Amino acid sequence: IPLLRRALAVSKRPLSLFASPWTAPAWMRSNGDVRGKGTLKGHAGDKYHKAWANYFIKFLDEYAKHNVTFWAVTAQNEPLAGLFTPPQAPTNAFTAAQQRDFIAQDLGPALARSPHRTQLLMLDDQRIHLPRWAEVVLGNATAARYVAGLAVHWYLDAIVPPGCSLEATHKLFPDHFLLYTEACTGFFMF
Repeated sequence: IPLLRRALAVSKRPLSLFASPWTAPAWMRSNGDVRGKGTLKGHAGDKYHKAWANYFIKFLDEYAKHNVTFWAVTAQNEPLAGLFTPPQAPTNAFTAAQQRDFIAQDLGPALARSPHRTQLLMLDDQRIHLPRWAEVVLGNATAARYVAGLAVHWYLDAIVPPGCSLEATHKLFPDHFLLYTEACTGFFMF
């Protein structure tokens, strides 16, 4: 919070902050640990999914107490990484259908009921998953109503041309924006 305040103070224009979770608490996860391969216990609409959605609201509430607001949140950072990560990496695995249902039944309604005007972004993973991921989530009218845009990472961009992923997704869902949210250099050793 002190660093965010400093950044906000020195910026010549307002900053748009977004947050993206890595993992839910261990008691909510299928493997009982915040690390390693695991999903939320149960299924969308149950007590675990409702509790996880409420964590998002509590997070926003606590930052708001310090006059820090978030323009957007993502439903999950790298939801498919939870299936492939090393044992020590903290992550929640979601398929596109699981993310759709979590958004439609839990996270979307929780954000809509909250006092926060925070937008919701979906995917937050490699563009190699587009447009299929978008078709599954945004093809559901309930989920699509809560989603403002798609968060995309660029690590595997060399594998999938933008026309097959970004352009195809934009043509299917022109009312939802596409935003690159994560990247770094040196990802591939070669």
